[in-house]
Amino acid sequence: MRKTRFFGMAAAILALTASMACSQSKQKAAVAESEAVDSVFVKPLRVEGTALLNTDGDTVVLTGASFGWHGNWGRFYTPGSVKAIKEKWGANVTRAAIGAHTSGDVLNSYEADSAYAVNSAIAVIDAAIANDMYVICDWHSHENRKENAKKFFEVISKKYGDDPHIIYEIWNEPLQIQWQEIKDYAAEVIPVIRKNAPNSVVIVGTPSWDQEVDKAAADPLKEKNVTYALHYYAATHKDYLRERARQAIDAGLPLFISECGSMEATGDGPIDYESWNAWVDLADRNKLSMLMWSISDKVETCSMLEPGAPSDGMQWTDDNLKEWARLVKETTQTRNSK
Repeated sequence: MRKTRFFGMAAAILALTASMACSQSKQKAAVAESEAVDSVFVKPLRVEGTALLNTDGDTVVLTGASFGWHGNWGRFYTPGSVKAIKEKWGANVTRAAIGAHTSGDVLNSYEADSAYAVNSAIAVIDAAIANDMYVICDWHSHENRKENAKKFFEVISKKYGDDPHIIYEIWNEPLQIQWQEIKDYAAEVIPVIRKNAPNSVVIVGTPSWDQEVDKAAADPLKEKNVTYALHYYAATHKDYLRERARQAIDAGLPLFISECGSMEATGDGPIDYESWNAWVDLADRNKLSMLMWSISDKVETCSMLEPGAPSDGMQWTDDNLKEWARLVKETTQTRNSK
């Protein structure tokens, strides 16, 4: 009996010692992980007044390139392209534009192949996380496709939750749709996201291709951590829209330029450098984040890549980049170096 009791006590002591060592190891790992998280660029965001802030209370200004419609240019939704946008172009944010429905020459939308759409979003999100960048998960729709939007964001938010890298854009560009309808849409879609991601920033679209920001300023949502989309194409949208944006900001509306270009609203035509510079100046003075459209190789000014450019962005050469891409790189590097 005494021998059995001795071995039993010894075993208990060894087990306790092993348990304590394991616990200490886990604590050290947790501390190391916490210190690693604190040292990276990406931190949880919140909207306060018109500003986008991180957990340190610093104003965050994001600048980068948006991918084109996933159904047409999904071949660029690769880890190498995200890495190139970060390392070679200096971006701190990118955007996965998940096409909700057929629109013009758009192919293979969420309606046609929801699995491909979700996997395309995941590919860009995972690559952004790996490259320490923020990423906008964009429901790229011109029409009210609320039920599919709810399904899409249920899947994405359930997978990622409040991951600080992700910003949710719930309706890319409502067309000539009343602000009340957009508010009603948001009132149903945002809770789907909030169930899984209660603190993430959400971008809400505004009427007429995200240009009637004054309508939102007059009657904003009461949700926390919400900002409002402002889109422009510099050769078409000039002083009148810049003034509207200023008035919305003065009224206290937080704006996020989730898509813009230097050419005409058609996506084509020459670059208007004068108007573009005026827009960048407005964004700089008001600390507005901006995503430029788009990583694609269509034969048009706003597509940044020449036809046939490699799918892996780390293989892009100067010959693969159009004039617009070079301007995007310059703008991104200049803004993100401040």
